[in-house]
Amino acid sequence: MSSILAPKLHFRRLELQGGSLDRISRRVGDLDDIFHDQRAYAALPKDKLVYEVVSSFPVPDGTEGGLFIGITYIYPGKVGDEYFMTKGHFHKIRNRAEVYVCMEGEGMLILMNEDRTRTWAEKMEPGSVHYINGFTAHRTANTGSGMLSFGACWPSDAGHDYDTISEHGFSKILVERGGVPTLVDRA
Repeated sequence: MSSILAPKLHFRRLELQGGSLDRISRRVGDLDDIFHDQRAYAALPKDKLVYEVVSSFPVPDGTEGGLFIGITYIYPGKVGDEYFMTKGHFHKIRNRAEVYVCMEGEGMLILMNEDRTRTWAEKMEPGSVHYINGFTAHRTANTGSGMLSFGACWPSDAGHDYDTISEHGFSKILVERGGVPTLVDRA
């Protein structure tokens, strides 16, 4: 028996392949608490696909010292002047960091500190690498006309706190102003 093993996962053609993969899809109807313009949101078909996530969980959830891997695909689109985006979250264990690597498309990584006093964004483009500090909420928005995809790696014990963002949102929202992605205060 050889001690050289074949890889269990591959990034091929912007996809995660191999092993046991978890897949989730988020449609407009799943995201009623994230878009600011509720009138524009109500006008969209609730079955329209906004984003998908494919993940590999090589260790059990909650394993200290383990890592999870995933790819998120955000479709182009808007709700009013807000770009299609992910729900956004803090980690349940707040001090856990995460890394994103943009694979295709154009987007913004929107970040917010824990007390909601500072919200900022980093431009995502193919090859850009983004380190997300612990104690930082994060979500991504597709600001381009094609698919935005990025790989992610996060601690398997980090967990996701979506409730805080669902209840309070980010302190700023990303909208298109004059053809340019712009962070503005929530009204």
